[in-house]
Formats: sequence, C-alpha cells, structure tokens
Amino acid sequence: MFDEVVIAVLVNKTKSTLFTVPERIEMITEVTAKYSNVRVDSWSGLLVDYCEENDIQAIVKGLRAVTDFDYELQMSQLNLQLKGIETLFMSTAPAHSFLSSSLVKEIASYDGDVSAYIPATLLEKLKSRLALVHGGK
Repeated sequence: MFDEVVIAVLVNKTKSTLFTVPERIEMITEVTAKYSNVRVDSWSGLLVDYCEENDIQAIVKGLRAVTDFDYELQMSQLNLQLKGIETLFMSTAPAHSFLSSSLVKEIASYDGDVSAYIPATLLEKLKSRLALVHGGK
C-alpha cells in the first residue's frame, strides 16, 4: 500500500508510559527489522506537523471499537483542515479488538500470560519493567 511506513513514537505529556521514548523506539525497531520499508522515528508535538515536516501524506490509524472511531474521526477531520493530511482507518482483527496496552500491562502485572499479545522478544522486557515498577515483585 505504501513505499515507506513510518512509525512515529510521539511524546505525549498527558500519558504515563512504562517505557521511555528511546526504549520504545528500540523495541519497535527490533520487532520491525524484517521489513525494509519501515522506519521508526519520534516527535514531540502535533502529528500533522511531523507529517508536514517529513512529507508524509497519510496517517494510518487502527480502530478497535466504535468508541475509537468517534475520537479518531474528529482527529482526522482536524488533521485534514490543519495541514491537508489524510487519515486511513484500519479495523483490527476481531480476535484482538478487546486488547489495549493498559489491559496487557494489568494482566502481566499479576503474572498473567500475555505471550499471545506481544512479540516474544519483548515479553521479558515487559516482565522486568513491571517488576521494577511494582517493587521487585
């Protein structure tokens, strides 16, 4: 569909993340290394400004549920008005529509098996970080 796919890790001051931006970039780069047309980058600011600065014409967003669509539709319309950047929506596979990073972290924090939901190479990193956050549990 695209000659190049850019995964932009955005700095979001309103969210508390488990991993730093450089750590997230490293993990995404590791998981996507087999794809020669994928580039991982980061940005602090509006996504449309990143797109404009990097000559990106379209944003691809994944949708899990109708509630995602309501919010993302508003964002896509703003992005189009602000900078002329189009948004493409892709619905997730039904088997994964209930997943969120918050749920995966919660399950893993109680030693639940999340191996079906994240790449095997990242499982130990998640467990180690959760152990640090939860006091060496």
